[in-house]
Amino acid sequence: MDIAELNRIARAMVAKGKGILAADESSGTIKKRFDAIGVENVEQNRRDYREMLFRTPAMRDFISGVILYDETIRQKASDGTALVALIEKAGAVPGIKVDTGAKPLALSNGETVTEGLDGLRERFVAYHKLGARFAKWRATYDPTKVSYNCISANAHALARYAALAQENGIVPIVEPEVLMDYDNDIDTCAAVTEWVLKETFQQLYYANVVLEGAILKPNMIVPGKKCAKQAGLDEVAEKTVRVLKRCVPGAVPGIAFLSGGQSDEEATAHLNAMNAGHDLPWALTFSYGRALQAAPQKAWSGKPENVPKAQAAFAHRARMNSLAAQGQWKPQLEKQAA
Repeated sequence: MDIAELNRIARAMVAKGKGILAADESSGTIKKRFDAIGVENVEQNRRDYREMLFRTPAMRDFISGVILYDETIRQKASDGTALVALIEKAGAVPGIKVDTGAKPLALSNGETVTEGLDGLRERFVAYHKLGARFAKWRATYDPTKVSYNCISANAHALARYAALAQENGIVPIVEPEVLMDYDNDIDTCAAVTEWVLKETFQQLYYANVVLEGAILKPNMIVPGKKCAKQAGLDEVAEKTVRVLKRCVPGAVPGIAFLSGGQSDEEATAHLNAMNAGHDLPWALTFSYGRALQAAPQKAWSGKPENVPKAQAAFAHRARMNSLAAQGQWKPQLEKQAA
C-alpha cells in the first residue's frame, strides 16, 4: 500500500472548488430517472446520457471525480473511446461503486446491512486495471428505529471494504447515510449520525485503514422530510459541523456530502453555509447524484438535439456547487445562465 499515493488521490478528489459526480446509479435506479423523462432504459441510452455528462467542458473546472457503476466503467463512448478515458481527459479521477446494496439485517426490526464483501479483493484488482482509483460503499440507517446491531454491522462492513480498497491502491469513500425519509426531528438525526460516525471511525481504526487515504461521504444533519418542523440554513450548517467536529479526525483529507433527497438548491445552500460560516479542519465539498443530474436529465430527455441545453444545465449546477464548496454561492446566481 502506497500511503503517499492514496493521500494524493484523496486530496485531488476534494480539490478546492471541485466535487464528485455520483453517476453510479444501478440499472434499476436509472430506470426510475429515465421513466420520468420518457427515455427507454437500455444500455445505449445509459451510455449516451453519461457520455454527454462526461464530455461537458465544465467537467474540467468543477468535477474532481466520477463514481461509476460496473456497467459504465466498462463502456465505450460513441466514438470508441473508453468512458474512463473521457473522465481522465477532463482531469477527474474515475471511481467505482462496489457494494451490492442494502439487504435486510437478520432478526432485526426492518433494518438493513450493506452486502458485497464476498469476492471484493478480486473485484478491486479488476477495477484497478479498468482505471478506478477510488471506490464507494454506502450503508443506510433509519433514524427512527436504529440499533447498535445495525450500526455495528454496517461499520464493520465499511471498514473491511475500506481496508480492501487501500490494499489495492484504491481510495475508499466511506458512505454512512442516515436517511431523511421519515418524520424524525433534526436533533434525532444529529444524535444518530454522531453514533454512526463514532462507531464507523472506531472500526476503521481496528481495520488499520489509513485515514489520510480515505474520504467520508455523510448525510447532512437535517430533519426528516415528514417532520412538521423543518430547519433553516444556519441550523443545518451549525449542527452538521458540530457533529462532524465531534467525530471526524483532522487526518481525513475531506468530506464530500451526499444530497440525500434535498432539492438541488437546498443541497447547494447548505454546503455553502457550512463553508462560509465555519472554521473547518478538512475540505467540505459535494458528492451529488440527483442534485447534479435532475436538471440536465430533464433538459436532455433522450434527444440528441437537446445535448447542448442539457450540458449547460449540468455546467450550471456544477458551478453552483463549486461556489458553495468555497463559501461563495449566492441565491441570485441561480437565475443566471450557465
